[in-house]
Amino acid sequence: MLQSVLHTAINVSNLTAAEHFYGEILGLTKVDRTLKFAGAWYQLGSFQIHLIVAERDYAQPESDEKWGRLTHLAFAIADLEAAKQKLTVANVPMQASSSGRAAIFIQDPDGHVIELSQL
Repeated sequence: MLQSVLHTAINVSNLTAAEHFYGEILGLTKVDRTLKFAGAWYQLGSFQIHLIVAERDYAQPESDEKWGRLTHLAFAIADLEAAKQKLTVANVPMQASSSGRAAIFIQDPDGHVIELSQL
């Protein structure tokens, strides 16, 4: 029945901050969109991330424990240490995976959790 993953939609409160995070910090490629509501689309391979400006906060409750147990997106990365350095310079909140594997969890400006896992 299912053939492939097309996209995920993430509600954001500040499009400028979200575009900076997903485009500049994470390095995703912004693509054209024809829809009239406020947002931005980003491409990674055949997968898209749709940032949609929300009228209210859709972020998860704040949790200091094990971000990986919260709803999150996961991306494969080549160099975890280089990613940590870039994220530290950009003051992005981060948490090491409690499993001990080469992975970290970060939060976007709205508090959405993203896993970066070195393969």
